[in-house]
Amino acid sequence: MASNLHFLIIPLMCPGHLIPMVDMAKLIAQHSVTVTVVITPGNAKRYGAVLHRAIASGLPVKLLQLQFPASDHGLPDGCESVDDLPTFNLTKNFFDALATFQKPLEHVFNNLEPIPSCIISDKHLTWTAEVANKFRIPWVIFDGMSCFTQLATHNLCVSKIHEKLSDFDTLILPGLPDKISMTKAQLPGLFNPGSSAKAKEMLSIRERIREAELEAYGTLINSFDALETRYIDQFRKVKQGRVWCIGPFSNSNKNDLDKAQRGSKDSINNHECMTWLDSQRNRSVIYACLGSLTRLTPLQFIELALGLEDSQFAFILVVKGGSRTEEIEQWLAVGAFLTHCGWNSTIEGVCAGVPMIAWPQFAEQFFNERLVVQVLGTGVGVGAQRVMHLDDDNRDAIQVKRGDVCKAVKMVMDEGREGEERREKAKYLKQMAAKTLEEEGSSQLNLKLFIEEIRLHTHKGQLVG
Repeated sequence: MASNLHFLIIPLMCPGHLIPMVDMAKLIAQHSVTVTVVITPGNAKRYGAVLHRAIASGLPVKLLQLQFPASDHGLPDGCESVDDLPTFNLTKNFFDALATFQKPLEHVFNNLEPIPSCIISDKHLTWTAEVANKFRIPWVIFDGMSCFTQLATHNLCVSKIHEKLSDFDTLILPGLPDKISMTKAQLPGLFNPGSSAKAKEMLSIRERIREAELEAYGTLINSFDALETRYIDQFRKVKQGRVWCIGPFSNSNKNDLDKAQRGSKDSINNHECMTWLDSQRNRSVIYACLGSLTRLTPLQFIELALGLEDSQFAFILVVKGGSRTEEIEQWLAVGAFLTHCGWNSTIEGVCAGVPMIAWPQFAEQFFNERLVVQVLGTGVGVGAQRVMHLDDDNRDAIQVKRGDVCKAVKMVMDEGREGEERREKAKYLKQMAAKTLEEEGSSQLNLKLFIEEIRLHTHKGQLVG
């Protein structure tokens, strides 16, 4: 019966959202479900190699390319992804441009074969709910975050305990299985939006997204049961059971090319890099990467680099300076993972079995830091004090100093008892992550349950029709 199902997947055009949804599309297609991924021409070129390889292998994956009206919305020609934006002040323009996909998608909907059984959409694309309602099919959201984050967000929305606090007042996150404290300044933008006019505009968008997602049929999560069991159990209760943890998606890529081509092309020679890594002592190198959207100021970047250097451990540092790249590169001319704690990076760190140095930057990343450091016990924080909103042009030049970076690196690379305990926990979680996508693993079972849920819903709708 699964071969009669057709899932329409609509990602947000942004690497941290599009990459896991492409992985998810392939994972679903392995269960004989037809999957169509809605994508723009530019992103089809960027990620098409992986998708076309899946199609060539016989998986029932299709692409539906829609033209992206960049110039109509004040965006540069060719800007088809959030990480292409020259400034994050254009974020609303980008979302407005994406919303124009609704009419052409509705126009071709009935020509898709088989007729779609459900829409799986990034939660930020609220207009996709209207498409699903129009064609009377389930609207399932993909939220590329953990169940820890989902539960913490839900409980804050209900309790509103943050509303009377000033930025650096401490609160205990309500209703969680563990006692987790943080300041208001470390909360995501929904609870800590900033005070500028642009911040208020973004808060309005976030509130609309939150309101819409409460009406979703269900939620797919890039996580797995053994990683955050108690948080998953509680969040499932909140959502009346319609939460399916079907990750970690990155582990579904068995082909080396699929792993290598999941994002943008590197600017370095991969062979050179791997040769250098192979020459290093086992568990001796720090990999420092702060994601596709984080853009450190040159001064903050220099503090990071000098802190890594002061630690006296070998390191690989990924540079993404945005409009300041040249300034950073001019300065550069003279067995752990340092991460911004985006959920993709966090769960890939788990899959790799490495302890993490946590430097959260924006969005829900402080929640992920708490999960890694306090709940899983596989990481060390650098001491970041507040969210750095992407659209804040006046953010402080330096938040974390080189001494903070150096101290965290030395702690996570420590060969004493505490360091070894972190490594053992990381190794255990890697083993659990590997098992979960095996034939009888929890994520495979959850995916089968999700497909069966949609099959039954579709069958019921056909009977009613």
